[in-house]
Amino acid sequence: MSKISYLTEEGLAKLRAELEHLRTVERPACSRAIAEARDKGDLSENAEYDAAKEAQGLLELRISKLEDLVSNARIIDESKINTEQVQILNKVRINNIKTKTEHTYMLVSESEANLKEGKLSVGTPIAKALMGKRVGDVVEVQAPAGTMQFKILEISI
Repeated sequence: MSKISYLTEEGLAKLRAELEHLRTVERPACSRAIAEARDKGDLSENAEYDAAKEAQGLLELRISKLEDLVSNARIIDESKINTEQVQILNKVRINNIKTKTEHTYMLVSESEANLKEGKLSVGTPIAKALMGKRVGDVVEVQAPAGTMQFKILEISI
């Protein structure tokens, strides 16, 4: 059984758009590539055919994973998010106690994570440590470089 994935409306729309693109554009292109490679003769020594079949397998795997993700997605009602304690879809401003640097992250599902946009997956060690904590709490995170401590400065939507 697949696990439920909590997404924003925007995140679910992006996943559906990617799935539609893979089904309507990439899948037919892959089929054409296989047909062209097949037309070139002996399949036992046709590297082009083998590569096209492998690409088709990877494409079908990606489509299957996206279908599973979309079918098990639940949209989070942003109006019911509170800022008393850290939860998914909260923006959390934290201070690294050792380096005295501040960072702001929005906690999102794995499929929506993008560190360049400040979207941190709830599956990361930092997000796991922050979940359920309140403003003023200090959390410790085990990292390869050692233990890091963060103080929660603000929780917002």
